[in-house]
Amino acid sequence: MPAITRHFPKGVVVSPHHLASAAGHRVLADGGNAVDAAVAANLVLAVVTPYYCGVGGDLLAIVWDGAARGVASIGRAPAQASVEQVRAAIAAGHGDPSVSHAGTAGMPMFGALPVTVPGAVAGWFHLLERWGTRSFGTLSAAARELALDGFEVTPRAGAAVAVARERFGDDPSWEDHYGRMRTGRRFVQPELAATLTTLAEDGPQAMHRGHIAEAIVATLQARGSRMTLADLAGHTVEEPTPLVGTYRDAQVLELPPPTQGVTALTALAVLDALGPLPADHALATHLQVEAVRIAMADRQDHLADPEAMRTTPAALLAPERIQALAREVDPQHAAPWPSVRPAPGGTAFLCAADRDGVLVSLIQSNFVGFGSGVVVPGTGIGLHDRGAHFSLDPGEPAAIGPGKRPMHTLIPALALRGGEPWLVFGTMGGDGQPQIHQQLLVELLDRGRSLAEAVDAPRFIVDVADGSVALESRSPSGRLQGLSDRGHDVRPLEAYDDRAGHAHLIAVTPHGYAAASDPRCDGGAIGH
Repeated sequence: MPAITRHFPKGVVVSPHHLASAAGHRVLADGGNAVDAAVAANLVLAVVTPYYCGVGGDLLAIVWDGAARGVASIGRAPAQASVEQVRAAIAAGHGDPSVSHAGTAGMPMFGALPVTVPGAVAGWFHLLERWGTRSFGTLSAAARELALDGFEVTPRAGAAVAVARERFGDDPSWEDHYGRMRTGRRFVQPELAATLTTLAEDGPQAMHRGHIAEAIVATLQARGSRMTLADLAGHTVEEPTPLVGTYRDAQVLELPPPTQGVTALTALAVLDALGPLPADHALATHLQVEAVRIAMADRQDHLADPEAMRTTPAALLAPERIQALAREVDPQHAAPWPSVRPAPGGTAFLCAADRDGVLVSLIQSNFVGFGSGVVVPGTGIGLHDRGAHFSLDPGEPAAIGPGKRPMHTLIPALALRGGEPWLVFGTMGGDGQPQIHQQLLVELLDRGRSLAEAVDAPRFIVDVADGSVALESRSPSGRLQGLSDRGHDVRPLEAYDDRAGHAHLIAVTPHGYAAASDPRCDGGAIGH
């Protein structure tokens, strides 16, 4: 069903599941602010979409309260982690290099070894301490009720479980918990409800120092990880200053490394430097893909924990460098695709706005569907696998090491016009996130589309492993042939394909807000 632009005079919440959007809206209607609403919605997503996000994941956000404030609750690798330690653990039977993250010299994708310190809980509490007007206990009530009483599993959720069962079905901890999810049936999670109650009563220290932390460490160590209680207790939430780039007449705000925000800004900057977008859809898409190619090559060569990077975002985005990169684009021929490490996705993006003009762009993730596949017994917590982005090549900036943060695909975004907020936006999709950011802004700023038209427009997704371009089947006539003629390997997607992301938009208008939710998910925009 095509997207719809909806208008709200006072406030709105947009998320990838209607139950989460409804919970967030109830908070707004009760007088809570956008941050309260975003946390409430995210907590419901942690219950109803555990294949996207949850208590065991990380969290990033941009909050506008008159200025743009970044929030990054990104977990670090254990203090005892090293290339040698991970290799030894694999040799001892922990982690299967046959399912390694492609190109990472054997870093496992699943199991305990790619689990870094989970940051979501600390992120929620930080947001509430900094901007919230409601307690965690109040805001988690809807999530706790859904966990305890259950909810009906949608066909989309059932399909995600079926895919994950092929990976994790032999693991009793995963199968006993998430294996009970079946399309059309009620799914209850009493252990997760109890965990949320503990967090409401004891605060984030329960996750990082209490009995929940002890259970996490025991589970991970039994599977070869070197995670300790000290690692969990040492977690901190940062407020990084957002990076600012320009596309057409908009200022685009993204978070700095270790996120791929600079990747999104590079793709936009190169496309902007190429001049007005041509009306020919095939040529326009070719130029967009070439800008993505350049940005992804930069991500591979440079992006890591900023403490390990050998350059800076300012250097990567320097105008003279961007102009030089743009001059290398051939409008008629695809350039060879560089060797790039893929970063698949499994993420929930949501956004919120309130009557006082507070805006929230929030993204939270377990990474690949259901994350590591490790479920902590007695807690209902599935742990993420963000450490799969590390490399086992000690010469790379992204090599795993003590206390390092992995490269993060999560990029909440905000755009300004004339220095004032214009658009809150973002998407799930791993490698697709910078690509979809670019496509949304192209639809809005180059083609003059409405929010609904922009979020509904057929998308392309470049597979960074080989540079092939997947096109949704609704793409304009001639787009596929025009790309093929320029040397691109073009492949089909369904009309509204999950792999093309779940993007959500809120625009600030003279009369309040306009919003649109991606038709590729079970979400919705709900406001008043």
